[in-house]
Amino acid sequence: MLVVVDTNVMLSALARQSPTAPLFRAMANGELKLALTAAIVLEYEEIAACRGGPAFSARLMHWLSLVATAWNTVVLVQPSYQFRLISSDPDDNKFADCAITANADFLITNDTDYDSMVGSGYKPQPIKPEGFIARYLKS
Repeated sequence: MLVVVDTNVMLSALARQSPTAPLFRAMANGELKLALTAAIVLEYEEIAACRGGPAFSARLMHWLSLVATAWNTVVLVQPSYQFRLISSDPDDNKFADCAITANADFLITNDTDYDSMVGSGYKPQPIKPEGFIARYLKS
């Protein structure tokens, strides 16, 4: 299954005791494919550095590199079109554009800005991390 993961969810999934930690484990074990763009990777790195410092940011980048190498489950995409589905927070469009371009199954997020994708006719649909974990990940 191919997913796009919003920054806040990705950062929370790194914490072992987090309710979203099963996402991290599924990606680390090669059970999920993760679609990324250069802009998403840069946002992950920037927000991780702001919230947890340079060491936390470096750990996230190292982990993404390991997952990409070990399992070949990181799919890098280069959207050639901007769909502009998210008008309430245009910066979030990078995630929607990535999900659509990659033909991802889901965009995992807690952000309600992505609600405009529901019923939009595009395959990837936003889903809350807890709902995704309950429905699609092994216990």
